[in-house]
Amino acid sequence: MNNSVWKWAGRSTGLAVLSGLLLQGAAFAQEASEVGAYVDNSYLFLISGMVVMFMAAGFCMLEVGLVRGKNAATQAVKNVMLYSIAGIMVYLVGYHMIYPKDGWAIEGVLSLPTVWGEGDRAALDGAGYAPASDWYFQMVFVATAASIVSGTLAERIKILPFMIFVAVLTGFIYPIQASWQWGGGWLAENGFSDFAGSTLVHSTGGWAALVGAFFLGPRTGKYVDGKVNPMPGSNIPLAALGTFILWLGWFGFNGGSQLAAGTAEDINAVAIIFANTNLAAAGGVVAAAILTPLVFKKMDPTIVFNGAIGGLVAITAEPLAPALWEAIIIGAVGGAIIVFFVPLLDKLKIDDVVGAIPAHLIAGIFGTLVVAWNGGDIVWQFIGVVSIGAFVCVTSAIVWAILKFTIGIRCSEEEELEGIDKAELGLEAYPEFTK
Repeated sequence: MNNSVWKWAGRSTGLAVLSGLLLQGAAFAQEASEVGAYVDNSYLFLISGMVVMFMAAGFCMLEVGLVRGKNAATQAVKNVMLYSIAGIMVYLVGYHMIYPKDGWAIEGVLSLPTVWGEGDRAALDGAGYAPASDWYFQMVFVATAASIVSGTLAERIKILPFMIFVAVLTGFIYPIQASWQWGGGWLAENGFSDFAGSTLVHSTGGWAALVGAFFLGPRTGKYVDGKVNPMPGSNIPLAALGTFILWLGWFGFNGGSQLAAGTAEDINAVAIIFANTNLAAAGGVVAAAILTPLVFKKMDPTIVFNGAIGGLVAITAEPLAPALWEAIIIGAVGGAIIVFFVPLLDKLKIDDVVGAIPAHLIAGIFGTLVVAWNGGDIVWQFIGVVSIGAFVCVTSAIVWAILKFTIGIRCSEEEELEGIDKAELGLEAYPEFTK
């Protein structure tokens, strides 16, 4: 064999080796990219979930600050307990009702409850994230909806029936309606959009709270002879702390709902969501601060705090698409809703201790409808709001009615006047100050 043949054979072998190395390198790069995205996506769920879990502390501090001192310990216990019950219920039945594991019992409407088992938490090929990270992220959302009910019904509801309702809400009512959108159900199929839960989380909690307030009735002495008797909260600085904690938690709430952080496009979207979320809250605060002196003669800090919450709820249905200035306007309307709906509830004699119904229900409805401003289908946004509202109201009414006419849901007038802390817990939050 002459030298030219040897040279040709050597070059061919070298090219083959080089091609093999390049293919192996490309495969390794692809695998590394997939692993990196898996890790980044899972971290987004986990970190966002931890931040949203911190919202439980925010709700607790806000509610404790806005109730009277004789009921503060009860609110603290309720918030710790409801978070725990929500976690267990999402594990036992809720998760696979939101995301049907084995298909639908009623197509697009209802899936059968199953335990989120050992096999569900194993790493899945092609899933793009650790399954347990998604379970955790969804669980803290469910707990948020339950926290909304707690604040509205404060200072007169007994602990046991409230916790029973929380179990039903977090295990069944919330998961069923959430599956209609996030589980790929009938609303998702028809174009309804709720990015992070203005309706699916916040209005759901608000509807349940509104129905509960109807069955429970107002606090003793709140409405007498056509007059509204103010019942100031015990600790306004604590309520301010709760507001800031909730504001912080909303970055995980909305930012984590991007559901991916493994690409430059995804992480840029998360950053835009953070910016819009922050500006919406700021818009809500400024609007409430400007309007309260006009409506109530003086600035009301509790309404200003709830202005932030109203702005945050309003932007939650679509925190990515709006321009920054649009986010401010959306948030400002959310803040204005608080100013005008708090006195409206009093006129209707609906006693909402912390203002959760305007902040979560009404602002949530507005936020869901305003998605149409950035390309959503207003007809299906409206259908989604009405259908979820009707479902939550009917199911909540059934549960509240059963509880009311069996074990009872309200403390006695004597217990209420003395304070639920003593009646239900046998202690006081601030014994040195309330004696």
